[in-house]
Amino acid sequence: MARDEIITGLDLGSHTVRIVIGQKVEADNSVQILGVAEQASEGISKGVITSIEDTVSSVSGALERAERMTGMPIERAYVGISGSHIQSQQSHGVVAVSKADGEISEEDVERVIEAAQSVATPPNFETLHVIPRSFSVDNQTGIKDPIGMTGIRLEVETQIIQGLSSQIKNLTKCIYRTGLDIEDLILGVLAAAEAVLTHRQKDLGVALVNIGSSTTSLAVFEEGDIIHTAIIPVGSGHITNDIAIGLRTSLDVAEQVKLEFASSQPDEVNKRDEINLGDISPNETETVSRRHIAEITEARVEEIFSMTDKELKKIERSGLLPAGIILTGGGAKIPGIVETAKKTFQLPCAIGDPQGVVSSIEKISDPAYTTAIGLVLWGAQAADKGRGFSGTNFSTVTNATSKMKKWLKSLMP
Repeated sequence: MARDEIITGLDLGSHTVRIVIGQKVEADNSVQILGVAEQASEGISKGVITSIEDTVSSVSGALERAERMTGMPIERAYVGISGSHIQSQQSHGVVAVSKADGEISEEDVERVIEAAQSVATPPNFETLHVIPRSFSVDNQTGIKDPIGMTGIRLEVETQIIQGLSSQIKNLTKCIYRTGLDIEDLILGVLAAAEAVLTHRQKDLGVALVNIGSSTTSLAVFEEGDIIHTAIIPVGSGHITNDIAIGLRTSLDVAEQVKLEFASSQPDEVNKRDEINLGDISPNETETVSRRHIAEITEARVEEIFSMTDKELKKIERSGLLPAGIILTGGGAKIPGIVETAKKTFQLPCAIGDPQGVVSSIEKISDPAYTTAIGLVLWGAQAADKGRGFSGTNFSTVTNATSKMKKWLKSLMP
């Protein structure tokens, strides 16, 4: 098996670092997952690096496990980036078509996207993605791919996703310190969308809600294009904290209680059902009502969803997405969460399953792995299209990282 066929996705979560290794199957254009690995993450909080040393050892631990599982060295990876410092804005670019006969070439498309990118980036921010939403040629709007068409004036509407330069540098520094090369940095929720959303859903209008441990990410698509992204600083870890406070117990016990007994539908839980905390930890003696745990869980889940709905209201899509809400991420595993989402958003809701991957590994169907699988699928697409302009996946972070590689390599002992 050629090394260059191996695609690695690295998802740095605040709770867990996950790695998924895949390989493209040429016969049916699917991606086969060869191995997965995870390691509890230290040094990352709310998607932001808080300690470089701890993050490096977490990533190294996950890499070792992944290499042991697949029996092959991992040299490069597609890395997911998240965190509340990420922001997105819309931008418009205009250029004159260069050829005398007016035929639009790939160069024109690249030029118009560059023109859109020259909007005023806030100081200390770096562009992660420039995603062309639609082109127009001589006032004819709504064109998806203008190459080969004829016109004088080419315009583009783009969505620009930016991150804080210092956070991007900290993240890339951690990865390079483990000896890995970065193929590309990709916004985590965009990668997750690659894994679970179908073209039809993106065309109709859909929101992907990725509930992580300390943040919840949102990506909204319409007519096949991304129209909004947001990162909300509340996640399923806050449910654990609420349970710990509500039951006056330790975080470890609260996490166990959440994983085994939480539900976001208290009405479905029998009032008489009780849990003996002593079964979970010998230091505990109390018995608590399952209904009480469900009420704590429901309150926090509703808060996460109402904050997400606020983001939908900002872009006037609240209650107006025909393909509804797709939930993913580790927090999507809470029983009853789909019903709570339907009630809060007043839209159809479902848990997202990865599309286009084959594997005998059971963990692949775990919503917590969606982002890492999406990174592998993103990598498979990038390999297909080659670098440069690639439809919706137009990423500009590559130039920034190549410069960084040079000076980081010079720091390596």
